[in-house]
Amino acid sequence: MPRSLAVFAEFDPSGKQAFANAVTRFRERNIVLPRFSQLRDPSTFDSDLTEALQGVDANSADPLNLFRVHWFNSTTQSTPTTTPDHIELPSELTGTDARIVVALGNRFPMIAAHKVLAAYSCLVARLVTGRFDPTANRAVWPSTGNYARGGIAISRIMGCRGVAVLPEGMSRERFEWLDRWIDHPEDVIRTPGTEANVKEIYDECARLESDRSNVILNQFSEFSNHLGHYAVTGPALESVVRHATSTRPARLAAFVSASGSAGTLGAGDYLKDRHNARIVAVEALEVPTMLYNGFGDHNILGIGDKHVPLIHNVTNTDLIVGISDKATDQLDVAFNTPAGLRALERQGVDPDLGSMLTNLGYSSICNILAAIKAAKHWDLGQDDMLVTVATDGSELYNSEREKVMRRDYAEGFDDPEGEATVENHLNALTTDHILDMDEANRNRVFNLGYFTWVEQQGISIEDFECRRDQAWWNGLRPLIETWDNNIDEFNEATGAKHLE
Repeated sequence: MPRSLAVFAEFDPSGKQAFANAVTRFRERNIVLPRFSQLRDPSTFDSDLTEALQGVDANSADPLNLFRVHWFNSTTQSTPTTTPDHIELPSELTGTDARIVVALGNRFPMIAAHKVLAAYSCLVARLVTGRFDPTANRAVWPSTGNYARGGIAISRIMGCRGVAVLPEGMSRERFEWLDRWIDHPEDVIRTPGTEANVKEIYDECARLESDRSNVILNQFSEFSNHLGHYAVTGPALESVVRHATSTRPARLAAFVSASGSAGTLGAGDYLKDRHNARIVAVEALEVPTMLYNGFGDHNILGIGDKHVPLIHNVTNTDLIVGISDKATDQLDVAFNTPAGLRALERQGVDPDLGSMLTNLGYSSICNILAAIKAAKHWDLGQDDMLVTVATDGSELYNSEREKVMRRDYAEGFDDPEGEATVENHLNALTTDHILDMDEANRNRVFNLGYFTWVEQQGISIEDFECRRDQAWWNGLRPLIETWDNNIDEFNEATGAKHLE
């Protein structure tokens, strides 16, 4: 698993046949690849493409849906929006004067989650450099859920066989989606455990890798995941902030995201580069790896733990925040029941805003709680803004909500329970379990990654250590333009057109 810049940038000399096979496959299926620059700014789409998108179901495996793998989608129109869908949370809900804005990830096509962008980024970077042959390779997608679904969607569009590797304890909705999209049941591999059992996923991938036709697209170590979010999610959030501050100016104080694979945190690197925003990384309090070198298990579906991802730019991170899965479990119930929404309305939250909270899945609620804690920790005010993402929506957690209801609210969830939930997890939110990332803490958290990546996964100490230096990360950025040039060359070779 080499990590040098050349490996990411250069065409693989041994991959000429793979490249030729991919060109033939895409010509036959009339598949056009979007450039990262187009996903960054869909207003650059030509009029023929925009017109063609109007006739395509966003939930289908249509090649044109590759041109929806961006943040500028909405539920009400088939063509790109001028600003990504988002909500700004009022102080009546957050308990802080700081402005908190949330971009909505359930607008992404096919999987209703933003992880499809990470999947596209990881596969296309290999495809256009001769490192993946869709006619011979199987794309293996290790994940705690949404990335695997995104990978399967991208694989199906590109005409290759995809394999989803994810813990058996993930939500029923994730597996039901996979059942609909996968032709071979054996291509859904359930590993032991739940969210925090990432090593078990890696162990299965090591077994699969013994078959050289399997290509492991590990979101935790594929730097194209980081770069895709740097190049696409970062500018999209910048657009959200620009819109939100157009009539009421504010300083972008911070970007907040749960670590998970750490791919989305790449957007924070972009926002820090452009706006000097601080970066807040979030983890489940039940598995406080970065906070306390801890371990355990948790239920904030969408973030994996007990290790520090290779693509996490730890030495650029400013704050670590721990959020309990009890809070995300129970607020999900409040945000999706009349009693919970009535409790919010009684403390001044507009009912229209309350109805938008169904767009928040577990990790999304986690991000919002962390943003609130960061705002309180830094004593931010009305002239400060924090931006975060809702990875997916509550529709992926209906079965989990049923479990929480049976466990925590066996007698029902009515007004008293709604009031108590809002009070305990929003109004009484404190600034405990927060770590300021000074140089010592950055190096401590960085060093934790040694045990996963060097000792377990065989990364060389030199390739591990180089990531400590921000100059190394800065050296990654030009790869996006390189890949865009590769994509142009690939599309030219296929001769595929949007309307044929």
